Amino acid sequence: MESTPFQVHLRGVVELLSRSIYSGPAVYLRELIQNAADAIAARRDEGYTGGLITITPVGPRSRELIVSDNGIGLDRGEVAELLATVGRSSKRDLLDMPRSDRLGQFGIGLLSCFMIADEIRVLTRSARGGDPVEWLGRADGTFSVRPLSGPEADAVPVGTQVVLAPRADDAPLASEESVLSLARDYAEYLPVQIDVIRADGRATRINETPVFVDPQRRTAEELLDYGRELLGTEPFEAIPLAVPVTGTTGVAYVLPYAPPPGARQASRVYLGGMLLSPALDELLPEWGFFVRCVVNTTGLHPTASREALIDDSALEETRDGLGAALRHWVLQLAATRPATLNRFLAVHHLGLRSVAVHDDELAALILPHLRFETSAGTATLRELAAAHPHLRYAATVDEFRQLAPLARPDAPIVNAGHVYDEPLLRRAQEFLEMVVERADASELMDALAEPPLAEREAVTRLERRADAALADLQCAATVRGFAPPEVPALYVTDQDVLGAQRRRDVAEGAGGLWGGLLSRLDSPAADAPRGKLCLNWNNRLVRTLAGQEQEGAGFTPAVRVLYVQALLAGQHALTRADRGALTEAMGRIVHLAVGLEPGETSA
Repeated sequence: MESTPFQVHLRGVVELLSRSIYSGPAVYLRELIQNAADAIAARRDEGYTGGLITITPVGPRSRELIVSDNGIGLDRGEVAELLATVGRSSKRDLLDMPRSDRLGQFGIGLLSCFMIADEIRVLTRSARGGDPVEWLGRADGTFSVRPLSGPEADAVPVGTQVVLAPRADDAPLASEESVLSLARDYAEYLPVQIDVIRADGRATRINETPVFVDPQRRTAEELLDYGRELLGTEPFEAIPLAVPVTGTTGVAYVLPYAPPPGARQASRVYLGGMLLSPALDELLPEWGFFVRCVVNTTGLHPTASREALIDDSALEETRDGLGAALRHWVLQLAATRPATLNRFLAVHHLGLRSVAVHDDELAALILPHLRFETSAGTATLRELAAAHPHLRYAATVDEFRQLAPLARPDAPIVNAGHVYDEPLLRRAQEFLEMVVERADASELMDALAEPPLAEREAVTRLERRADAALADLQCAATVRGFAPPEVPALYVTDQDVLGAQRRRDVAEGAGGLWGGLLSRLDSPAADAPRGKLCLNWNNRLVRTLAGQEQEGAGFTPAVRVLYVQALLAGQHALTRADRGALTEAMGRIVHLAVGLEPGETSA
């Protein structure tokens, strides 16, 4: 028997396999099982109805691992073709090998075994006739072929047997425990019977029936049971999937929790029942982050490693089909189960909003159903668009707090102060018949009811006196009538003033160089108002103040207390001057209440 060298640097090819193609040496078993399954499928194409793969792990009685099948086998000519395939394997060949080239894939599968063993022995007999053949490949770059005859030939049945003697360091990957675990992970859903022979001689069949291969015929509880196993928790819901054009079926499990930012989609993908990847991230549209899928496909094309999919037109069509199923589910919820839709949005609203900002497909699907806080309560964008085609919003939460009380019930203000809300509101104009614009505090105030003309003199006097009472606090006063009458005053300012105020507050607390730098960012005129105190002409206290005599001692402290109360109601931070004004005003009111002049103390 003469040894012949491979026409390739075999060690370089094995290094290529381990570093650039396969994720690790454990894939050797997947490749051997896949080769065996392909051989059985080829024999079934010729009318054979059986099919069995047997795996005998390394154990106390043998240092060899044996994978046997009763598939179509190889004759001497096919072995020669296989050798030519292995011999010409290069990086380009490995990456470009078509899936339909059964012998080529068989050869790549054999090469993967060199990651755990220095020698591969193949015994094979073709179902089409001819003598059996032994092929022996070595990691030193040589191989040999030997036709078998006599008792040796009689001992070889139709099919193929691969024998490996793992290196000491890699032997654990061929142990009974590892083989059982790997075989179940990779091949438990293959439509071929697979037995693992235990150390005591018992055969353990690893096959399970996949509920995701034909989910339409499964009950909801069966699908959810598998989802609990897949996710480790109760799924929000199970969505059956089917893309007939690529032979793809499966289930999408809606996550009951919001995945962390940047988390991969991690779809579990089987190719003809063999695990392709437990965490594939290119199967779904980008916006499908809220589900975890498990699918089986027969029409998508794997890369040479069989651990990913080629991004071709078939994958694109499948991605579109799966996206359509998810869209249909959301639309069905909106039409028939709005309460469930609201629960779904409550869990995933942040992620949905973040993707909808730049994803047209998701924006068109989800924007109408997103709920926003308004001055008149919460509502969906679809409801808001129908009732208020011209909508105004506050860009920050602080702005919303001060503008909401000024908005009329028939012209509400939307709170767009939370993350992603403002760009989503602007995007809504692309998908809904509505116009949105940022609300302006002065415009809202101007829209409030003017006091009656007959009372204009009293109103003007009140505004002038209130201006004087608030002059040192850089606040102007105006008088309007608004609801509810129980609210005596509102404090209103614009965003530029609010930003400058925040910087001054930080500067006061920081002090030193940093405080000085911040202080110099804003240098308003000493008499420039920071905002306006809008006094409610419908409020009894305000009317009482308006009727108070000019020289009344309680007017100024009362206005200053209303000013601080309005700041607190609008959740504005109090400055040092505000706190001092409140303390002083309350002191004056207490003195007046007990009949003392300011500065006077009781005996």
